[in-house]
Amino acid sequence: MEWRVYLLECADGTLYCGVTTDLERRMAEHNGQAPGGARYTQGRRPVRLLASLVCPDRARACRLEHRIKTLARSAKLAYLLSQGAGQDETRPLALAPGAV
Repeated sequence: MEWRVYLLECADGTLYCGVTTDLERRMAEHNGQAPGGARYTQGRRPVRLLASLVCPDRARACRLEHRIKTLARSAKLAYLLSQGAGQDETRPLALAPGAV
C-alpha cells in the first residue's frame, strides 16, 4: 500500500498537512464533494494540492507529517519543494536513515 504525505493550501491561505493512501478520495473529502475530510478544512474551502510525497509505509508517512507540521510555513514549502514534491509526484520519498 502506498502512503502519501500531502500539503494543501486552503482558501484563506493557510496550509494543511495530512497522510492518505488515496489522494483523489481525500481531496474530494476536503473539498466537500464526498463525506469526511478534516474539520480544519471544512470552513476553508476550496483547498488545492500544493505537494505530495510517497512514503514507504504508514509509520514513515506519519513521522514526516509530524515533522512538517512543526515547521514554519516557509520551511514547509521549501522542504517539500526541495524533495521534488509536486502535484503529480509519484516517486518514493528518499529518506536518509534517521531523517524522519
